[in-house]
Amino acid sequence: MSKQEHPSAETDFIEMIQSNRRVIYKVCSCYVTEQSSLEDLYQESVLNLWKSYPKFRRESAPSTWIYRVVLNTCISDLRKNDKYRRHVPLALSDEMQFEQDSIEEQLRELYRCIRQLKTLERAIILLYLEEKSYQEIADITGLSRDCVATRLKRIKAKLKLMSNH
Repeated sequence: MSKQEHPSAETDFIEMIQSNRRVIYKVCSCYVTEQSSLEDLYQESVLNLWKSYPKFRRESAPSTWIYRVVLNTCISDLRKNDKYRRHVPLALSDEMQFEQDSIEEQLRELYRCIRQLKTLERAIILLYLEEKSYQEIADITGLSRDCVATRLKRIKAKLKLMSNH
């Protein structure tokens, strides 16, 4: 068989990253607010994915493995980054004013609220927004399925309370 019929590990990895690029960016964007920091965190996440790729045994879906590595990278970055602000103000800056009922504004507000959550809460709600099942979230986070369900209920209530203030 030719080399083209069996893609190399590098080719397989690149295809996996390209097909999950949006997900990686979305996870990273929940942990940083500045574009330059987002790019750095994205690159660090891809580097960590590459370093751990030889250990990926395909016992779970590639997206599950990617989430786990990227979330761990983001959490590690939070711990080592002294500049990270734990509280992001909910008020919009003047240049970001949009109509109150616009979908774009609602999404910005949602992500501002999500950034205020604790690290694990952020991971759980992000996975939920990506339409992962409770079992997939449990597999990624290492929690039980019941624990994920309970925490999600509490996180939703917390976000609702934040958005009303």
